[in-house]
Amino acid sequence: MTEVNQAIAGISSVNLAEYAEIRCATQDAAADQVVTPWDVQGSVSADGKQQAIDYDKLIDQFGTRRIDEALLARFERLTGKRPHVFLRRGMFFSHRDFDKILDRYEQGKPFFLYTGRGPSSDSMHLGHMIPFVFTNYADDEKFLFKHELKVEQTRAFARQNARDIIAVGFDLNKTFIFSNYDYMGGAFYQNVSKISRQITYSQAKATFGFSESCVETVQMYSELFLISRSFYTSDNIGKIHFAAIQAAPSFSNSFPQIFGTATNSPCLIPCAIDQDPYFRLTRDVAQKLKYQKPTLLHAKFFPALQGPQTKMSASDPNSSIYMSDTPSQIKNKINKHGFSGGQETEEEHRRLGGDTEVDVSYQYLRFFLEDDAELEQLGKDYRAGTLLTGRLKARCIEQLQKFVADFQARKAKVTDEEIDKFMDATRVIIPSMGKPVAPTSVPAA
Repeated sequence: MTEVNQAIAGISSVNLAEYAEIRCATQDAAADQVVTPWDVQGSVSADGKQQAIDYDKLIDQFGTRRIDEALLARFERLTGKRPHVFLRRGMFFSHRDFDKILDRYEQGKPFFLYTGRGPSSDSMHLGHMIPFVFTNYADDEKFLFKHELKVEQTRAFARQNARDIIAVGFDLNKTFIFSNYDYMGGAFYQNVSKISRQITYSQAKATFGFSESCVETVQMYSELFLISRSFYTSDNIGKIHFAAIQAAPSFSNSFPQIFGTATNSPCLIPCAIDQDPYFRLTRDVAQKLKYQKPTLLHAKFFPALQGPQTKMSASDPNSSIYMSDTPSQIKNKINKHGFSGGQETEEEHRRLGGDTEVDVSYQYLRFFLEDDAELEQLGKDYRAGTLLTGRLKARCIEQLQKFVADFQARKAKVTDEEIDKFMDATRVIIPSMGKPVAPTSVPAA
């Protein structure tokens, strides 16, 4: 009897999942990277090592456009301001139609910003600081997608996270923070209904891969094992329908207290690249409804402490630095869990230098150290081997401790009354537009 037949014969006395693990272990160790709205993992090489996310591959795969120097130069020329550190250092690296938003800015025409947070913990982490310019709360997303969370938990997290967002420094006169649980209805829900009629189940399944990957896995195992009911999972209908809810804030008439019934103000959405599938579908729907297509700015993932092969997750305390962490917690996490791009010994490091592309401390400084010259010098010294990992981690710790402490000081001043005002759906907001910088005249020859 073969090992496989023996395994099948003995299936009643052994956990089926153990056989699945054995089967998986016999497969080729290499695997492609996975980037979806729910899972982010770098590829695995043939020798079993997990790799950093390949962003060039994502641009090709998703069909987006790179944010290049010409686009940044135009941004600076129109606004009269140097591009934000996230733009000029390539943290936001890809876009859909950002050039058209710059066209509108140049023409003095309005647009608005929308971004979101699916609360899965009572504190946001460093990575959540990246996209918040204009904030939407998709608090039911995490309830639908994370089955261990209850409605009451996500509602409480949303309120607590709203305090975090206000502490970032948003202007009440320009910002509306909303929870889908509380805001759903009226013009917003009318758009949800219109959008949902335009998205077929087949389209949603093709875009997001609902159920299919799970079913295929079960079918692969079924060639070797008897199927256990616990192995089969099917996505809930809320997860499928959420595509329409996520899309609705992309359209200006979802916010009548700001835009009335107008549909001609496009939306700019800064988000991590894993959220792009939602808005590719949204852009298709916009065309059918004769709405403005949303514009996307795609951010790279803020890496987990364990390295750039995946993103920081609020649901995993070992991967994250929370905005509620103390200075000692930040220090301990960086020193204990922060992945190093340095060599095994000091001698090797001084001879070969470190790898800034995978070193978590250096990557965090790329996000939060404003001084370009200092960052460049740190990278140069680390790659040359003259700067050791311990010193680089110490500089990172110092910078993050200050960033988090300043944030906590602002948060302590946010009152419940302020949160209520930011989340008041009856509050009228008058859209305003900045003016482009007049082009410098060229003297006649």
